[in-house]
Amino acid sequence: MKFAFSTLGVPGAPVRDVVRLAVEHAYDGVELRAHPEEPVHPGIGPGERAAVAEEFAAAGVEILTVAGYARAAAPGDDGPVLAELAELIRLAGDLGAPYVRVFPGGGDEQSPEEADATAARRLGAAAPEAADRGVHVLLETHDSHPRGADAARVLGPVGHKNIGALWDVMHPWLAGESPSETFPALSPHLGYIQVKDIASAEDTTPLALGTGALPLPQVAGVLRSEGWDGWLCWEYEKRWYPGAEPLEGLLAPGREYLRRLTEPPTDGPL
Repeated sequence: MKFAFSTLGVPGAPVRDVVRLAVEHAYDGVELRAHPEEPVHPGIGPGERAAVAEEFAAAGVEILTVAGYARAAAPGDDGPVLAELAELIRLAGDLGAPYVRVFPGGGDEQSPEEADATAARRLGAAAPEAADRGVHVLLETHDSHPRGADAARVLGPVGHKNIGALWDVMHPWLAGESPSETFPALSPHLGYIQVKDIASAEDTTPLALGTGALPLPQVAGVLRSEGWDGWLCWEYEKRWYPGAEPLEGLLAPGREYLRRLTEPPTDGPL
């Protein structure tokens, strides 16, 4: 498998520092948080996009994802959501990133059926441009659709190879869905997996991988048993928890943990 980390763990860091961290700690790629707080977002121009792509390429680090904040199932008109999706797809295409991350974002004023239909309609409308640009739009297991089963209800009707799923391991677990249930629900659509660790279901403060409550060994066991060998991306939510330990000092042991986690099991502890 290949390993990446999200810039959510190093909020506001310049591109050169992100690239340095990836190189120094032997990560294959980086998930770029595409928000105006960050140096890379849909508002930057062609020259800046080219410079970012060149800096990553020169270092041999892949830009895995443009992690956007479009909400596919959000109540309201389709127009603003489709425009946001298009901007993210174009940014990913310009950077050479294979994936765009989006959220479900359904509202309480909708029924689950309405939210599913809205998200499927919008993702289906975005699919042709995504395909033209060689980009896959991934719906994250998050907020209104936290389980694999929830995301699958949207993705099945879309039925397009450029629209898929991002498995954030925390949200299905918080919703009571086990890894052995999440994987088969998402496997026809699965782009990659976000790993993380947290203190508990009640305290989602980010922790070093392998030191918290999330069932990461079970996730890895399911992946091994199914022969899945894609990307694992560590999403350390430092941006939302300023008091959390800095990510830089955790990257090397985190990568080692992922390496051991994804190898065939041994008698020794992780």
